[in-house]
Amino acid sequence: MNRRFLYYIAAAFWGIPGIVITVKGIKAYLTMPTHKLWWLLLITAFVLAGFFMMFRKIVDKYSARIAAQPQITSFIQAFPTRGWILIVCMSCLGMALKFIPGIPAEFTASFYSGLGPMLIWAAFRFLSNQ
Repeated sequence: MNRRFLYYIAAAFWGIPGIVITVKGIKAYLTMPTHKLWWLLLITAFVLAGFFMMFRKIVDKYSARIAAQPQITSFIQAFPTRGWILIVCMSCLGMALKFIPGIPAEFTASFYSGLGPMLIWAAFRFLSNQ
């Protein structure tokens, strides 16, 4: 497959979970009492900023890796081994969070509402880097 397809694969691996996580975060926000919203929005802003800084560097690094690949290559080459491990571990952690009792809705609302949009943003960065 060609390099352009690798960018699409990278965008899908980041964007699809981003959409799912954003929806969960918004649903959690809708259950919050209004007196808690101001500090949850502040926490979400910090989460957004942190993931922005982290994902910006990762997307640039992985985009450069894809650009350096031969024109025809395997989709496994889209990410280094460490990148695939990151994707698998983060996916497993995200699924495990659903089954851990006692995680407050405030955490879900603020963390997911920060993480999800940044994953979607990273997917768009992959698409714009092609």
